[in-house]
Amino acid sequence: MSGARSKPGRKPQQARQIQRIERIGTGVRPHRIVALLVVLAGLVALGIAYFAQDVMLLVPCELCLWERWPYRVVIALGIIAALLPRRAGQAVLGLAALAFLSDVGIAFLHVGVEFHWWLSPLPECNGIITPGAPLPLTPDHPCDAPVYLIPHLPISMSAMDFLASLVLFVLLTTYLVRKPKRC
Repeated sequence: MSGARSKPGRKPQQARQIQRIERIGTGVRPHRIVALLVVLAGLVALGIAYFAQDVMLLVPCELCLWERWPYRVVIALGIIAALLPRRAGQAVLGLAALAFLSDVGIAFLHVGVEFHWWLSPLPECNGIITPGAPLPLTPDHPCDAPVYLIPHLPISMSAMDFLASLVLFVLLTTYLVRKPKRC
């Protein structure tokens, strides 16, 4: 706030207007805004997944279900980060970035299974029968069959999740490693 007064050549009325504007912006700390955006991103991702499952009746495989867990963690961490002071909140946002990175890994694994680069590590996806486990072990939808959210767009939901979580990880990490501006 002292920046408005210290500039030579400013009129007192102009300095007061700048001070008023600066006071308005100090109500919410930037890390809290980012934390709420992280929560919103997690809610949107899960909302799309549940919309595809419940409204569009697209059956998720086991890896699809695994891809949802990091978003649940991100939502919880975002809420916690919004409630904490700046330094602690940014540390929790760092954990949220790691959760996004874990989703990047899970989604990449799923994309690799869809492209038949490797087999899924989950026995349910490969149709392997485990002795003593209840039958059937195979889900309604195999993990190597891509599910497309948008008809005629050849990008599977797991590929969209990979791209979305990668972008969210990069954006959040960029925010966390930037140097704060000093006035």
